[in-house]
Amino acid sequence: MEYCTITFLFIVSVLILTFIWNIRVPKKMKLDGAHVLITGGSSGIGKEIAKLVISRGAKVTIMARNQQRLAEAKEEIEKCRRAGCTEAVVCVVADVAKDAQLVEKGVHEAESLNGPVHMLVNCAGFSISRTFDDLKPDDFKRQMDVNYLGTVYATKAVMPSMKTLGCGRIVFLSSQAGQIGMFGYTGYSPAKFALTGLAQALQMEVKPYNIYVTLSFPPDTETPGYAAELEGKPKETVLISETSGIFQPDVVAKTIIEDSLSGRFQSWVGSDGFMLACMTCGMSPVTSVVDAISQIGTASIFRLVSLFYLTHFDGIVSKCKKARDAEEKKTS
Repeated sequence: MEYCTITFLFIVSVLILTFIWNIRVPKKMKLDGAHVLITGGSSGIGKEIAKLVISRGAKVTIMARNQQRLAEAKEEIEKCRRAGCTEAVVCVVADVAKDAQLVEKGVHEAESLNGPVHMLVNCAGFSISRTFDDLKPDDFKRQMDVNYLGTVYATKAVMPSMKTLGCGRIVFLSSQAGQIGMFGYTGYSPAKFALTGLAQALQMEVKPYNIYVTLSFPPDTETPGYAAELEGKPKETVLISETSGIFQPDVVAKTIIEDSLSGRFQSWVGSDGFMLACMTCGMSPVTSVVDAISQIGTASIFRLVSLFYLTHFDGIVSKCKKARDAEEKKTS
């Protein structure tokens, strides 16, 4: 019996070591002179990413719907340029969710000024946090259009030039609500979950072209979009979200860019983000030996921890319902 156990452990160890040995670690991309296009780049995480990459010598294009906000963001971003650089930020007015051809036209416009896109960061997105009963059918469609199809359209527009270059980086901005279905996010979570399937399938297609996809799962981040989401946000959602805390956009932006430059598939922030990334990795590609070891070694313990989290979340929902029922009883 002891011999069988030792043999089994030996075989498992050999298989794990063989897998880790064969992991293809991408060469780190440099930002100096690279063209970085950011959708949703006029505010929030997108604007912080633009400020960061331009400070490292990148040529920047920001794409958003509002021309005035783009102009204001352009002025702010250009103040962060690296000393000696005079490259102007290119602004493209486009709604990434409405028309794929208009997005393609905007990308071509940016490439005519800044050259082929080396890195695309899909930051355009929004959330309507309501209960399922309170969401209108159009609310589901709008969130899917912006968060999912907007990413598809922008990514398709940059793909030809990236394949011609034989290299590139593409970032999909998902959310922790794209890893766990949460109260109040029945419209938002599915749209963000969809990005995981897209990212996994696309990475398999573009890896031979030396193009790497990074799927980012930012936590609650102090941005204008987050402030807008708070209006009408269910109490249950607020209480559940508080367990992860709130992060500053510059911290999230730096993590996203570093992970993308390294070619890392999953990108997270904080200890909760690390746990969720290991828990939800599934059949995701791995480009880091550390990530592979972390995912293999923590699967069981993190599943146990997640059960405590889910029990806690269920308790919050139950308490809020009881409080509402009691309040309704008083007023009836």
